[in-house]
Amino acid sequence: MKKLSELLEKVDHRLVSGPADADISAIVYDSRKDCRDALFICISGTTVDAHDFIPQVIAKGAAAVIVEKDVPEYENITVVRVPSARKALSLVSAAFFDYPTEKMTTIGYTGTKGKTTSTYMLKTMLEAAGKKVGLIGTNGAVIGDEHFETKNTTPESYELQRYFHEMAEAGCDAAIMEVSSQGLMMDRVAGITFDYGVFTNLSPDHIGKNEHASFEEYRYWKGTLFRQCRTGIVNADDPETEALLDGHTCDVLTYGVGKADYTASDIRPEKNGPFMGAAFALGGKAEADVKVGIPGVFNVYNALSALAVTAEMGLLNAESLQALKEIRVNGRMELVYSSDEFSVIVDYAHNGVSTRSLLKTLREYEPGRIVTVFGCGGNRDPHRRYEMGAAAGELSDLSIITADNSRNEAVENIMADIHIGLDPTGGASIDIPDRREAIAYAIRNAQHGDVIVLAGKGHETYQEVNGVRTHFSDREEAEAVIRELK
Repeated sequence: MKKLSELLEKVDHRLVSGPADADISAIVYDSRKDCRDALFICISGTTVDAHDFIPQVIAKGAAAVIVEKDVPEYENITVVRVPSARKALSLVSAAFFDYPTEKMTTIGYTGTKGKTTSTYMLKTMLEAAGKKVGLIGTNGAVIGDEHFETKNTTPESYELQRYFHEMAEAGCDAAIMEVSSQGLMMDRVAGITFDYGVFTNLSPDHIGKNEHASFEEYRYWKGTLFRQCRTGIVNADDPETEALLDGHTCDVLTYGVGKADYTASDIRPEKNGPFMGAAFALGGKAEADVKVGIPGVFNVYNALSALAVTAEMGLLNAESLQALKEIRVNGRMELVYSSDEFSVIVDYAHNGVSTRSLLKTLREYEPGRIVTVFGCGGNRDPHRRYEMGAAAGELSDLSIITADNSRNEAVENIMADIHIGLDPTGGASIDIPDRREAIAYAIRNAQHGDVIVLAGKGHETYQEVNGVRTHFSDREEAEAVIRELK
């Protein structure tokens, strides 16, 4: 139980009516929830305006409401006016949970690509150095051994603060999170001063209806992270870095392959028995020979960002470097199996650009063949199917076309669309509609030196057919077949 006045201590507000010392037992922003003795936040959404539900939450026993527009006079409830209900939600949530981010080292990652991989690299390295770490991002929230599904890369501020609270209660030393442009724009991280803000890279994304109006707006909101962190660690080689940092208030450190505070040189792909990844020499503010256990020299940038944070925290040591060598990121260039005979990789690549990048990366390892197992999602733009088919046809030695999340479309129709892009390339292909059978076929018929790529689903643990989700994991399916072969 908190006093309303305690929750409002950092909020720009005006008391419209009622007592400021109302007792608050919960914070609610969905009128369908239990509102007894709650502080209800009236958020004006694109389709629903919570101000319209004030009478209902009063009837359900709410103690106070926060509004951002004029409302009728109400009895038996405290009304507080604020400039932004979303920002108020973030600030009162932090107060309700006793400001949990102030009890841990906080690291926020932003950028277009690489956030998930980089945050998992950093988490693994810090844990190897003896720290307990919580993580929030695309793959959900991880607190100790517990994993929670999240709806957004950056959850709504109340849920975010609740996760931080649970991390602090569990004894976490550090909290790492992916900070999306939408999360910044919608004040989900308002009031948090990150110890470290990290920028990976920037390219056009999330531009359109209900997202960002332009690339410049997208870049602006990404850049606001560097107005609410103490130290910014940014990619010196990205052409958008200077513009993104405009107006920053933090100290700035850089990483890159050229002039930077943390540098990588002698970069090379490396395949040796069970190891398949990248190697390089770390220089600048820290020196080490580094191996990254994820294929692709582009992961050098992801590793550099994690190395820089680890070094700045004083935790770069033999244990954290070994952890980077052994790293596995669920569904992101995930090396499920590797030997001198063949390798199996699971990756989330689910469009033409990401598939092309993935397969070009694997060519650097000079495989005997690249065998790509993939499908495309149903109820989506068919051009994605053409483009993914063309990329696989051009860069794979064999494409095995199968199901993905077909949703409410016939798998055969989706596969036919993929062939529209693949067939003109002349690339070899076979159709196996059942994804489990397709994965088994690829592995059981592997040839010496093959790299088998299971593309499109990555970290997902379900398959959606006709609106019904059933459990399905590419990694689990591959591991089951490999166990049989052994």
